[in-house]
Amino acid sequence: MKKLTIRNWAEEDRPREKMLHKGVTALSDAELIAILISTGNSKESAVQLSQRILFSVKNNLNELGKTSVKDLVRNFHGIGEAKAISILAALELGKRRGSSEVLQRKKITCSRDGFLLFHPFLADLPHEELWVAFTNQAGKVLDRMKISQGGVSATAADIRLILRSALDVLATGIFLCHNHPSGNLSPSREDDVLTERLKQSAALMNISLLDHIILTDTTYFSYADEARIL
Repeated sequence: MKKLTIRNWAEEDRPREKMLHKGVTALSDAELIAILISTGNSKESAVQLSQRILFSVKNNLNELGKTSVKDLVRNFHGIGEAKAISILAALELGKRRGSSEVLQRKKITCSRDGFLLFHPFLADLPHEELWVAFTNQAGKVLDRMKISQGGVSATAADIRLILRSALDVLATGIFLCHNHPSGNLSPSREDDVLTERLKQSAALMNISLLDHIILTDTTYFSYADEARIL
């Protein structure tokens, strides 16, 4: 008989599609295991087979993690060695994730924090690049990205791109940075215009422009420190 595959189900009942539309937390343990094994057997769908596997360990994932590959293959028709390995590997990853330390986000509390954040990316470059960091209300960095790359003395900036990216990560703060390969820290007229335009545009969305720094290999200029962002 033909195996009952997930592809034969109504789209709204398929675990993969359900995960995409509703998020991974909407899936049951059996549905998550069904994604790993993909197919059931001639009498059971992948979810039904997964439900029976879980029932055998009283629906306890810790107990399932103690099961051997040989036991899964021997006791459940439709579970071969590859599927059994996939199940146990996923459970082991979950266990290791639980014991891993949560990575601390970098935090920007002053201009020097911004300098240290961007310096590894912009120091020693022969051309200008414009970067931005997005922060939450606590000053923690949500994301960091390069906006544009220019020539020796200038680079362009798309304010719409910056604001769209800020909204994507629900940022409340923007920290702008670009380099001057010449070593001259003095802001140009274009730098002033960009700073003012971004500040005003971001304010319309309740996002603050925290600072705009210009860095060289060893030091930096800060609009905030010089009271040029009010």
